[in-house]
Amino acid sequence: MQDQYVLALDQGTTSSRAMLFDRNGNVVSIAQKEFQQIYPQAGWVEHDPQEIWSTQAGVAAEAVTRVGLSASSIAAVGITNQRETTIVWDRESGKPVYNAIVWQDRRTASMCDEFKARGLEALMRSKTGLPIDSYFSATKIRWILDNVEGARDKAKQGRLAFGTVDSWLMWNFTRHALHVTDITNASRTMLFDIHARRWDDELLEAFDIPRSMLPEVRTSSEVYGSTQGSVFAADVPLASIAGDQHAALFGQMCTDAGMVKNTYGTGCFLVMNTGEQPIESRNNLVTTIAWQIGDQVNYALEGSIFIAGAVVQWLRDGLGIIRHASEIEALARSVPHSDGVFLVPAFAGLGAPHWNARARGTLFGVTRGTASSHIARAALDSIAYQSLDVLRAMEADSGNRIAQLRVDGGACANNLLMQFQADVLGVDVLRPRVAETTALGAAYLAGLAVGYWKDIEELKAQWQLDRRFEPSMPASEVEACLAGWKRAVDAAKLWADA
Repeated sequence: MQDQYVLALDQGTTSSRAMLFDRNGNVVSIAQKEFQQIYPQAGWVEHDPQEIWSTQAGVAAEAVTRVGLSASSIAAVGITNQRETTIVWDRESGKPVYNAIVWQDRRTASMCDEFKARGLEALMRSKTGLPIDSYFSATKIRWILDNVEGARDKAKQGRLAFGTVDSWLMWNFTRHALHVTDITNASRTMLFDIHARRWDDELLEAFDIPRSMLPEVRTSSEVYGSTQGSVFAADVPLASIAGDQHAALFGQMCTDAGMVKNTYGTGCFLVMNTGEQPIESRNNLVTTIAWQIGDQVNYALEGSIFIAGAVVQWLRDGLGIIRHASEIEALARSVPHSDGVFLVPAFAGLGAPHWNARARGTLFGVTRGTASSHIARAALDSIAYQSLDVLRAMEADSGNRIAQLRVDGGACANNLLMQFQADVLGVDVLRPRVAETTALGAAYLAGLAVGYWKDIEELKAQWQLDRRFEPSMPASEVEACLAGWKRAVDAAKLWADA
């Protein structure tokens, strides 16, 4: 494997990407292609499964050939994917019976309300670690069975297969030979018992979903099969699967209990490794499986923030305060602080740990002296404040104080935001040199499966620091900031509930 590389396939919500990594964890080649977002009606979001497959296969080949390599240069392929997105296809023809229903889709919200009314919430959470929500896969499967002509009859006959995006890619890469998923994606379906680590018959009965539709659940790092000539001239081992946030946690080398990463994207995804025991959240977080390598299973707590980098897009597109997102740091830095202005960016409600769907964006503390720079500063501050709320919930659930925060995602390049995050959190914020942690995590998991890397200790040694942000704000100032933020959030909830 001296001259070989590991290929990571990062199938996301808006694009399919492929990245080649060398033995030192450096990016050698990257290819990316966006695909169509389909909105049949308000609150519905779909993708064309065939387009997901064609774009992912296309960029896989492109990333390899653009640097003059061939299949023989690839030691293994790893897959990481948008989670919860649901695809149902015909086992005989291999064709989807309906478009992929995306994790963002809210069409089954009323169905979820019905399940809650039946008193199933406690059962679901105790077994799956998840609340009943249309975010997850189970009600999406049920909707397809109930609304696509002939689907339920075919499912009862064992003719239909369900999969999250990873399963769909594996099915196509192996020319319909493998119908598998990994334990991280299974844990996001509302059908998987994360304690017994198996599909749950009681949940399947509750959702009226035939067991025959489900993929086999495997670990996150093993050789499942090979590409079977589906993309490359020679067969390449398919050796890892992990949902995107799980892969990012591993790519950040948060391999010990208590370690936390935050991905600053359109929203924020904070994930804490809780070790080999699941922790039931009492603070509105999600309990999930981080990964499984061999016989060892790691669990995690996760909190989602709906609006993070999207607040910068709003300043650009909605208010016209900036022309390019990259201008936000300079504008915000032109003032020493927000001058008492607080922005609660609840444009799509408040996520963890508040979970208030009725809340809306609110701006407090505006005076005649308020300028666009103060609003820009308040917008960046809001990302750090929201992250702090989730991190404090994680500390309460785990009983442990967070020692440091590892960060990735596009907005982590904003030095002002990262410094403010360190200030309000009161611990060091660490930004890695390789920011593509989701793809890197998939590559690491695949490389471990084929012996490309020896063990996790070797991977830990590769993690390189780009910059460390240390808390520097006086404690009294931090307390005033946090008190103001709490008042703003409480007022936003009061407005929503009025």
